[in-house]
Amino acid sequence: MAACFCCFGRWSSLLNGPGFNSGHVPLKELPTVQLDTEHMGQDAVIVKNGRRICGTGATLANAPIVQDKAYFEVKIQSTGIWGLGLGTRKVNVNEIPLGSNSESWVLRHNGSIAHNNEQKAKLPEHPSEGDIIGVAFNHIEMNFYMNGKPLNTPITGVKGTVYPIVYVDEGAILDVFFDNFYHSPPDGYTEILVEQSLL
Repeated sequence: MAACFCCFGRWSSLLNGPGFNSGHVPLKELPTVQLDTEHMGQDAVIVKNGRRICGTGATLANAPIVQDKAYFEVKIQSTGIWGLGLGTRKVNVNEIPLGSNSESWVLRHNGSIAHNNEQKAKLPEHPSEGDIIGVAFNHIEMNFYMNGKPLNTPITGVKGTVYPIVYVDEGAILDVFFDNFYHSPPDGYTEILVEQSLL
């Protein structure tokens, strides 16, 4: 019996010793949604782990909105010229303000919501420094929220594969939150999910 325990102990030490591959594959860190440093304006600056934009220019998020109901927030840290909303990969991130062509749908600093160089709606109140703007999108319409309250300005006709997009100029600083929101998303809406391909 002692020999059995001795063998078992030796076998156990061999299994757990160096050089033994148990077949366990360490999990890679799950990808997170953040501002895309590969697709940003040449004078835009992205800091705070891909959450803050300053300088001059625009950037998209690194993941498109693929789920049915997605939500993200933007905090206006400093005023100036800014905009936020949705855009396709075809948008020119060096040409601001966005909303001047068919590739973006954005809320601008003056409270107007623009697409294809047309004002599609106007907010009942202007966002200012410290305000949190929520963006909810369900592939039918995009809705904006200010400090957790709906602004009742739905935008329809958003087409194609779209990404969250923000731009800044003249000293504006925006912080973008793709999780850990200040306010609860509307019912049924969640943070943007990164699409995973299974091999």
